[in-house]
Amino acid sequence: MGNLIFPKNYQSLLNLKETEKAIKLVKDTFQQNLSSELRLRRVTAPLFVLKGTGINDDLNGVERKVTFPIKDMNDHTAEVVNSLAKWKRMALADYGIEKGYGLYTDMNAIRPDEELDNIHSLYVDQWDWELVIGETDRNLEFLKYIVRKIYEVLKRTEFVIYEHYPKIEPILPDEITFLHAEELQVMYPKLTPKERELEAVKKHGAVFVIGIGGPLGDGKPHDGRAPDYDDWTTPTRSGYKGLNGDILLWNPMLESAFEISSMGIRVDRTTLLHQLDITNTTDRKELLFHKRLLNNDLPLSIGGGLGQSRICMYYLKKAHIGEIQSSIWSNEMIAECKRNNIFLV
Repeated sequence: MGNLIFPKNYQSLLNLKETEKAIKLVKDTFQQNLSSELRLRRVTAPLFVLKGTGINDDLNGVERKVTFPIKDMNDHTAEVVNSLAKWKRMALADYGIEKGYGLYTDMNAIRPDEELDNIHSLYVDQWDWELVIGETDRNLEFLKYIVRKIYEVLKRTEFVIYEHYPKIEPILPDEITFLHAEELQVMYPKLTPKERELEAVKKHGAVFVIGIGGPLGDGKPHDGRAPDYDDWTTPTRSGYKGLNGDILLWNPMLESAFEISSMGIRVDRTTLLHQLDITNTTDRKELLFHKRLLNNDLPLSIGGGLGQSRICMYYLKKAHIGEIQSSIWSNEMIAECKRNNIFLV
């Protein structure tokens, strides 16, 4: 059982029936506004892909994938997706989506190696989105422009929830603050990356941490990123690198930084080769996704994922993600949560 946080005198603001209605309101409102703001069309996405195609997301490269043999395909192995970071980019090409437009989808995944706690579950649900961009858009200012658009959707959704449930008052700051992981390392050199995030988000309320994946001034990355979707090596300003990042919100219920999105401008042909080289994963060049990218068969894009259950949890002031989604929890966790007025569905 992971490290659980139990808010003092916790009492859910909504009962079970109200929660289920509110979850639908959050999801409907958010995805409609996201689609409109970024000009995204909804598409149907796979739950699993064939092993060995390079389509699945490797996350930090160490997590196990859920796999099974396909009887009608000579027992070829299928993998439940970890995310759709690469699949979406191929879908942009296959759907013939033009520059300035994109797609989004409901992504469902199973991550058996997650350490279960208030915000981590075996079951992952998120809105995966991807937008076609041009060569001149591959820069830090365009990344910030898209982040601000997403943040406006977050604020708009927060207001709709408040209109329906006045006891859930808005708390998001007017603007999101941008900080590079390198800046955080300099500001808090004795803290871990997660502790740096905590201090920054506690101060600002909403932060986008830029440049995740590459080594910082202390020689360590802020966090791990696969080498073949986000661009975390392109130089930006003052020696900083990276065209990707995470959206973090201050969660007063848990008194912690609350990651709701990982996103970024995707690698182009040159950046892919560079990041494969420095991570010693050049063998991936022979995989389906990588071949298509190296052959210029895929458009330039920006994309990311937005956690559905986490966003619902944040807006509805829930203490545990298990109050939003139905998953598997240990008997010990269920009992401990119940003793603290947290009832897992």
